[in-house]
Amino acid sequence: MSRRIGIFGGAFDPPHLAHVALAQAAVAQLGLDELRVFPTGQAWHKARALSDAAHRLAMARLAFSGVPRAVVDDRELRRSGPTYTIDTLRELHAASPDATLLLVVGADQAEALQSWRESGEIVRLATIAVAARARPDPDAPPFDASLLPGGHWTSVELPSMPVSATQIRALVAAGQGIGHLVPPGVASYIARNHLYVPT
Repeated sequence: MSRRIGIFGGAFDPPHLAHVALAQAAVAQLGLDELRVFPTGQAWHKARALSDAAHRLAMARLAFSGVPRAVVDDRELRRSGPTYTIDTLRELHAASPDATLLLVVGADQAEALQSWRESGEIVRLATIAVAARARPDPDAPPFDASLLPGGHWTSVELPSMPVSATQIRALVAAGQGIGHLVPPGVASYIARNHLYVPT
């Protein structure tokens, strides 16, 4: 049996409980030998500037430390210039050519996959594992698989968890608690480092 490696990327600015739940579900349901978690480097699709890479890496390590087989990988943060999923997939495939790669994404990301750089090559190298209910907006329509570029895909089941990093940053800026939305270590880290507070 070839090794099964999951790939789970995101800004993680900050990582929250829905991210952790998706990671746990992916490991369990996809039979992963390893789940590599990639905090995004210079994200080409983000209109706003991300928090410092060192903070996002530290928060990701805290958030995913309790997820079995999860490893936080900092290669996208070390890469210069814009970072693309296809580059990471190619590196993983070169290092483990016999492994089965599974790209774990939420429904909104899956439906936008056609706009990603070399999306056809992404679906050639990896099976897309879609968390169909992982949407920040609970009123969003059901996942539309027809929007995925051709290729193999599978689903990851988890309860609807309408939480977003945008919402968390707004709560912190307003001086409100976030302990119900992020892992305890992440909440402490945000408070200790005065992240997301207006300057």
